[in-house]
Amino acid sequence: MTALFALATSLLWGLADFGGGLLSRRVPALTVVVVSQTIAAVVLGVIVVATGGWSEAGPRLWFAVAAGLAGPVALICFYQALARGPMGVVSPLATLSVAVPVGVGLVLGERPGLVRAAGIAVAVTGVALAGGPHLRGAPVQRQTIVLTLVAALGFGTVFALIAEASTTVTGLFLALFVQRVVNVAVGAAALSVSVRRGGEALPPGGFPWASLPALGFVGLADVAANGTYSVAVQHGPVTVAAVLASLYPVVTALAARGFLSERLRAVQAAGAGLALVGTLLLAAG
Repeated sequence: MTALFALATSLLWGLADFGGGLLSRRVPALTVVVVSQTIAAVVLGVIVVATGGWSEAGPRLWFAVAAGLAGPVALICFYQALARGPMGVVSPLATLSVAVPVGVGLVLGERPGLVRAAGIAVAVTGVALAGGPHLRGAPVQRQTIVLTLVAALGFGTVFALIAEASTTVTGLFLALFVQRVVNVAVGAAALSVSVRRGGEALPPGGFPWASLPALGFVGLADVAANGTYSVAVQHGPVTVAAVLASLYPVVTALAARGFLSERLRAVQAAGAGLALVGTLLLAAG
């Protein structure tokens, strides 16, 4: 169950990142975040009302609030780092986010066996290589490294917090709804600041209504990924769930290969292969 739901998390997050990346080519990234998360919040709100999720309100919701605060900050730092580049450095460094939930699992007493420990090492190495790291080239600006590390810390923190936000299905819907509401509030505030500083909230042609279904998919896929990850950590070790869930960059790279005909570099193909081997080791362990 843990492996199944964690791999579903990777698939959903990978597709959401791919869709968000495509949309950000035509619409400002902050607007993509705000609109997609707003759609997700509305859908989750309907589900919470229909399932009576409000009855699950309690102290655990503060974990969802914290996750909602950390998520947009991580995304903003990540987008800024990608803008500064090179992406071949930023993408692999962002996978360090897995260190946070794995570290939490180890602190809580989880001790993966030899096979799973090997699987974790192989999978993390594979994910980093799948990002296509630059081994040569111009030096990377220190600010780019700092922004990427902050983003990785933020993503990892969301991993750890959302796992603690609920222990029931209806409670999970409520936690995800609260997280998304906070996401929208933080994202909207950041967008407002950006506009005041001269940034654009919309493309020259106005709001791209034709892209609304795609924006909805990005938001809902992100929500579903958070949900499947929460289920994964409730059914098994955090150390395993976090590593398998962190395979999403491989999904994004493969989606770009399939839909945009982007060619994988040799190091990326090798990384995808190692990630698969690591997955098999984790499942076997």
